[in-house]
Amino acid sequence: MSADTVLADPIHELSESVIDAVKRVAADEVMPRYLKVAHQRKADGSLFTEADLAAQAALTRRLQSIYPGPVMGEEMTREEQVELWLKGDAGLWCVDPIDGTSNFARRIPHWCISIAFVRDMQTEIGVIYQPPTDEMYAARRGGGATLNGRTMQASGLTDIRQAMIEAGWSSRLPPEPYVAMVDTFYQAGAEVRRLGSGALGLAYVADGRSDGYVELHMNSWDALAGLLLVEEAGGRTCDFLSGDDALREGNAVLGCTPALWELVAGAMKLPIRR
Repeated sequence: MSADTVLADPIHELSESVIDAVKRVAADEVMPRYLKVAHQRKADGSLFTEADLAAQAALTRRLQSIYPGPVMGEEMTREEQVELWLKGDAGLWCVDPIDGTSNFARRIPHWCISIAFVRDMQTEIGVIYQPPTDEMYAARRGGGATLNGRTMQASGLTDIRQAMIEAGWSSRLPPEPYVAMVDTFYQAGAEVRRLGSGALGLAYVADGRSDGYVELHMNSWDALAGLLLVEEAGGRTCDFLSGDDALREGNAVLGCTPALWELVAGAMKLPIRR
């Protein structure tokens, strides 16, 4: 298929191609490395594995064959990300080859591959795949959100005392705001968890498995697919890309069932845009 033909494809056809690409990369590059994983640490202390690098390269090849736009991913240098961001006006792939690398490296099956397609600073496609459970979360703007083809719906919970909120931790910020935020949730009567994958945390909100996901700072490649899932499943989300340089530098993240928005946003003590 020629590039011109690919570019003319509607978004829903593009999303089906992304789902196929993610499944193939998971089967060929990621799962064979899962049970014999060896990990290293980056300069900032965070973990990465051979699987991260192999999956990033394979996803880049496959996604650019679907839509030949730049690919911004976690396993790239900051200089590469800046260059791709500047080129991304016509459409940009935003990729985390393994979100939840610490879990992956410890053989805990709570990790995923996250893909977002961004055009005109708006996420059009979000795909999150959890290979150990074979769960494929997918959304396209205006087309709803699904889990393995089943329509998803946010929980609709209205009572914070019955809520389960996941609060992701960011090492890029001091601990005090995180501790204060979590304390606010506990004081309100909510159950609070941290499972180690922000992308899956948002996907779980979209499927009603939890009632909110918050993180005081999250990178775009971790956040964008999951935020679209929540939005298309009837939840309420922050406008992540409204922040200055948020695509490149990251932003605060909030996705929750609508009735809990004011309390959850208030606990974050940040100017969360809707």
